[in-house]
Amino acid sequence: MKKLVKVLTFLVPFGLGAFVSTAQQVIVEKPQPKKIEVTGSAEEEVLPDEIYVSISLREYFKDKDNKNKTDIMVLEKQLQKAVEEAGIPKENLTIGNINGYREWFGKKKPTIFLESKNYVVKVPNLYKIDGIIAKVDEKGVASTNIERYEYSKIEALRQATKIKALQAAKAKAKYLLEGIDEQLGEALEIYEIDNGYSPTPVYAMRAAKMEMMSDAAPMPESTIDVQKIKVRYEMKAIFRIK
Repeated sequence: MKKLVKVLTFLVPFGLGAFVSTAQQVIVEKPQPKKIEVTGSAEEEVLPDEIYVSISLREYFKDKDNKNKTDIMVLEKQLQKAVEEAGIPKENLTIGNINGYREWFGKKKPTIFLESKNYVVKVPNLYKIDGIIAKVDEKGVASTNIERYEYSKIEALRQATKIKALQAAKAKAKYLLEGIDEQLGEALEIYEIDNGYSPTPVYAMRAAKMEMMSDAAPMPESTIDVQKIKVRYEMKAIFRIK
């Protein structure tokens, strides 16, 4: 009788463990919610409010026999005054580069050194650039070049464009569901689509060079705007169908 009790005591826990193990393997799958997946896009264009213009000045001789050199500091002061009169802060004018070269005359050693400086001026638009250059000795202006465009509130513009793209996705999902008598629920997932688009394509623009001729007359201020900066984004969203 004692042996029988021992056997039963051993078998009951074993059988209970097998039952629990089997119960744990039962997975109750919840029904997946009905959902709709859509994409929306938005695009914005703004005029750049920070334009960086390069102006190159160089020393030159007033006479053909290489006398009466116009010093680079004279040209620089002319440029500084022109920038100030245009209402541009002096800190917006900086030196970008300094170069120099010597002239050779036959087999003699070079004795004449001419210096050139490159300046970068930041302006909110291009309207006054022509007027600034016209106030500098035209023979001392080697060239000008638009280096790049920027927009000071580009991050805020990017965020606003993304929100508009997401709103466009929601509007699309809503009218699609209304077409089949369904109602739009809450958003389940939101993704930003990376399609390799650069939101600031102005950095890839070709620089607009304006070579200055020695006999060019002073030019009036231009009234033509620069190319706009374009930002575009796509957003993907998954919504529940009620």
